[in-house]
Amino acid sequence: MTQVLSAGDVDAEALIEELKEWVRIETPSGNAAAVNRLVDRVEAIAEKAGLSVERLPGTLGFGDILAVRSPRQAGSNEKSVLVLAHLDTVHAIGVIDNQLPLRQDGDKLYGPGIYDMKSGALMALEALKIAVAKGSRMPVDLVFVPDEEVGSFSSRAFMEECARSAGYTLVVEPARDGGKIVIARKGVAMYDIVVRGRASHAGTRPQDGRSAVRAAARLVLDLEALNDAGRGITVTVGTISGGTGRNTVPAECRMQVDVRVPDDAAANEVTAKIAAIQPVDADITFEINGQMNRPPFAQSDAGRRLFDSAAKVATDLGIALEGVTTGGGSDGNFTAALGVPTLDGLGADGAGAHTFEEYILLSSVAPRTALLANLMISLETEA
Repeated sequence: MTQVLSAGDVDAEALIEELKEWVRIETPSGNAAAVNRLVDRVEAIAEKAGLSVERLPGTLGFGDILAVRSPRQAGSNEKSVLVLAHLDTVHAIGVIDNQLPLRQDGDKLYGPGIYDMKSGALMALEALKIAVAKGSRMPVDLVFVPDEEVGSFSSRAFMEECARSAGYTLVVEPARDGGKIVIARKGVAMYDIVVRGRASHAGTRPQDGRSAVRAAARLVLDLEALNDAGRGITVTVGTISGGTGRNTVPAECRMQVDVRVPDDAAANEVTAKIAAIQPVDADITFEINGQMNRPPFAQSDAGRRLFDSAAKVATDLGIALEGVTTGGGSDGNFTAALGVPTLDGLGADGAGAHTFEEYILLSSVAPRTALLANLMISLETEA
């Protein structure tokens, strides 16, 4: 690989000013119109830079998907570098005016969604512009999705379609713990469970009732017994609610369950066990709805080689690249599961994702943008 760019090739001041505009456009996942306001801005920037743009109308109530592509050589069948970004955030409209105003404190720039992941999304677009301007011929598909924070239900199929013609995937989720990138992620399953019993008067006819809450309490213990710290399996009952009043034997109880698994074997085992759970009382029923939302993302041999290549480029930029495994899922899970070598966590360094203390480190933006641009250019020698 030949490094052709440095942090000095990035107009960091202009990039940060543009990032502030992106942060001011609040984009909660469920507000399609809000997300599309940012999609409009991204589309305009890409078109002005002479990049190819494909915009797919939103489905399932989410915003539009935007694919930004570098120029292609006619007749080329060369595999692309697929770059994944999302424009939605977990923060509601109005957070920027109250709980998390856009503000700078030294090297830290705070704002809703700035770390997860508007900074990474803009850095990817800027890196693509720079790579193309430097004459890179490597085909790059940069995909912005509107619903990553809630499961990517409307955008998964398109990302997987793009992945089938990709040689690599780079995901610009935020960096971790001082700039580390993500080389593997756990798979994620989500379940909604309804426990149904039979209501009765708690004082006069308690014997006629069948408590859904009591059955749910037993079910919570059964589910959390599936935890296996040694294997990296976590099963968490995150919410539970039931009953209609103090003096009524509860007829219904609902819970939401989160499952994290390190590999396909664990995924198959845990999901089978959950599907097989049965109530002890014949008058109680369980309605279990859910499945794997994101498959496990394990580091493959090709993924390890991709990391080694990226680490060499990073070293020339003064970045000591370190890979970590995380329990959180991302869209990189989808591409890795298809066998595409995937690197994640290539966005800005910072902290506070999903909180009212979310920030990026301004000093990380230019060097990590240069890293992305160099990867877009130099990976062609590895394809």
